[in-house]
Amino acid sequence: MHFKFFTGHPVKPLYEVTDNRTLRLFMYYARQDPVKNSLMVTVEDEVFPSTKGIKNPSGQTKESPTSTEGYLKGLESISEGTNRYVFERDFHIAIPKDSPCVAATPQQSSPFVAANPLEDNPYVTTTPQQSSPFVAANPLEDNPYVTTTPLQSSPYVAASPFVEPYTNVPPIPHSVSHIDDNEAGSGDEKSRSEGVYGASSISDEIEEYKIFKSKKDLTTSLSIISMREKFQFKTFKSNSHFTIIRCLDTSCSWRVRAKRLEGSGYWMVTKYERKHTCTTDFKKVRYRQATSWVVGECVKKRLINPGRVFKPRDVIDDMKRKFGVDISYSVAWRGREYAYENLRLGTPEQSYSLLPGYLHMLRETNPGTVVNLEVGEQDRFKYLFIAFDASIKGFQYCRPVVSIDATHMKGKYRGVLFMAVCHDANQQIFPLAFGIGDSENDAAWTWFLRRIKDVFGERPGHVIVSDRHRSINNAVKEVFPNAFHGICMYHLLNNLKNKFKTKTKELEQHYIQTAKAYNLQEFHVLFYTLCCAVPGAKEYLERVGLDRWTRSHSPSRRYNIMTTNISESMNAALVKVRELPITAFVNEIRLLCQRWFFERRNKAKDFTSKMSKDVEKKLEKRRDRAQIMDIRYADEYNFDVIDGDQNFCVDMALWTCTCGKFQLDQLPCEHVLVVVRKSAYEAYDLCSPFYSREYWYESYSGVINPLPHITSWCIPEDVSSFKIMPPDVRTSAGRRRKRRIPSVGEEQSQPKCSRCRESGHNRATCQNPIALHPSGQTFTACSTNPSFQGASSSYHPPSSIDDTNS
Repeated sequence: MHFKFFTGHPVKPLYEVTDNRTLRLFMYYARQDPVKNSLMVTVEDEVFPSTKGIKNPSGQTKESPTSTEGYLKGLESISEGTNRYVFERDFHIAIPKDSPCVAATPQQSSPFVAANPLEDNPYVTTTPQQSSPFVAANPLEDNPYVTTTPLQSSPYVAASPFVEPYTNVPPIPHSVSHIDDNEAGSGDEKSRSEGVYGASSISDEIEEYKIFKSKKDLTTSLSIISMREKFQFKTFKSNSHFTIIRCLDTSCSWRVRAKRLEGSGYWMVTKYERKHTCTTDFKKVRYRQATSWVVGECVKKRLINPGRVFKPRDVIDDMKRKFGVDISYSVAWRGREYAYENLRLGTPEQSYSLLPGYLHMLRETNPGTVVNLEVGEQDRFKYLFIAFDASIKGFQYCRPVVSIDATHMKGKYRGVLFMAVCHDANQQIFPLAFGIGDSENDAAWTWFLRRIKDVFGERPGHVIVSDRHRSINNAVKEVFPNAFHGICMYHLLNNLKNKFKTKTKELEQHYIQTAKAYNLQEFHVLFYTLCCAVPGAKEYLERVGLDRWTRSHSPSRRYNIMTTNISESMNAALVKVRELPITAFVNEIRLLCQRWFFERRNKAKDFTSKMSKDVEKKLEKRRDRAQIMDIRYADEYNFDVIDGDQNFCVDMALWTCTCGKFQLDQLPCEHVLVVVRKSAYEAYDLCSPFYSREYWYESYSGVINPLPHITSWCIPEDVSSFKIMPPDVRTSAGRRRKRRIPSVGEEQSQPKCSRCRESGHNRATCQNPIALHPSGQTFTACSTNPSFQGASSSYHPPSSIDDTNS
């Protein structure tokens, strides 16, 4: 456990701090008490005067050293193994004149003010005429960094020992009062619980002089202890300054007394009698302390993961298993909702009001991030657009083929999530931008695509891939008139099945082969077979446009991106968090992208090959196939490759192959690799740089920084005064639908029972009899009574067992 102590220095701490946020929060504290002439030290978020001695839980006391530095080091030495310091207030040490905390006179040495203009000081110029951003050349010039006279007011130095320069310092959140190296971990659950959500001061242990954030945290901690130790308590006396809590049995000696620390909202336990003398009559199964908000605090850790399904019945079972307490269904439901509100930054309505401040901090911690928030009538939420700076810089290292899609959100105010993604060099999802709107309409899609064009621009060979939604088609024509708009071949396949009422495997196989054909000769053969299998399909597919769903007719290079699978995969990655309030949902998107960029950047950095990992595997497979092929030379650039009963012409001057893969994918096909194997060409030189390890790393070179705890946000007045209301939606009665409606022609997978291996139901609802023996004997009920009539067959022991002996 490392504790941080500071002298009055706002810049250099007495002990080094590794966490920038902790340094920024702690460097204000430690000042002089002008009345008692004592050093004010910040410990556990509160400012206490230094005292005659310091007590730790073991009862040890150490006399205060005579110097400030020695005093602070004494604090650290005696507190080893503890997490608390207790100060007696009946004695105060004198501040040495050379203390760096406060300048008592203008001649005192201080790192912020030079008493002598010739003094060697990094913050003050040596001569009054020298130009400096820290010092006024003219002693009468108004400068906020240096005091020109001993009586001048300065935010950094007190010219008089009776001036307190740090009286208006905001309180430090409890969650950053100290850093434990053993607690420093990583992972989504830890980042969710200790990120913008913050840490709680609720504890399952109570000790004298223990400090809590609020009276509610103190009461909650006592409630958890009472349920665990099987007793009940009541509040004997309480006001805004102190509280006294006693056991429900008036004859019991157990009691707790706590008081509010002056000038703050923190509460400290001043007296704690642990011993219970109450009878067992007051120890019941139902406890008055098992309120909904106490239950919520008990189960909150179980709900950190947004995808966790935790029903009220699970809350009841959890409380019974952990504390032996019986609670009602309504208390369990309210407790779960209370936990959700704490973990999800408030209610859905509060989440909208918190959104402007969150977006401001997102831009502050991630400079270059583009955020657009648009409100409608009566300041109601309308649109939101987010593009991280890391994604904006990394897009230039990805292929210019963008997949766009939208999916419905599942929260109280519904809405639609818009997204734009592409492929990185390793064939993984690269997130570009996200948007939230009311629905999939022309206005929403046009607004979202305009923001994308403003941020990412339009690159040469730009391709947009989507489904056949009419609003997407209209918006792309308006915003990207020069880009090629291709459609997902699987969405078109579902439309084809629905229109011609056929779901044969032959249709699906012929259609996919036709769409993926690399050259026109192969396309015409496969397309003819498809049209013969499905009469009427030729006219329908030609009316859609052959260039929009086939690779061979596409005017722009689509590489291997023929579907919107990367968008659907992004939907699947966010499916469990789409029911969160809007601010918590946006934060989950940031957490996901932050983790992806970190992991993939390190993965690309550690990879040693010239190409990305996925491309290396693909080239290796093609090299294996090229081993059985033969080659005939025409000249130094033209080659004839024999592949079984077919031959393919390779032109190394134009980088083409008659199979079509080389020029369309910008990756050597197996025929080109035959030429490479028997010539001086290098395979890596024939690959597009979009597949290289360098581009793979550069695309993730940007960093998505985390956000600090919500209590340490610095929100400008113009942002905090910006009020935003939830959208005006009409919510239907009953439970909200969470399962999406299948698309046209989409086949839903049937659940398969793990008990009887049949489809259409699961194990929990299975009513089929179970086979006891391969011969087919089954039973539908069990009983140890031989006369039980519900069994469909009786048990017959093996013939090898002697009945008489048994």
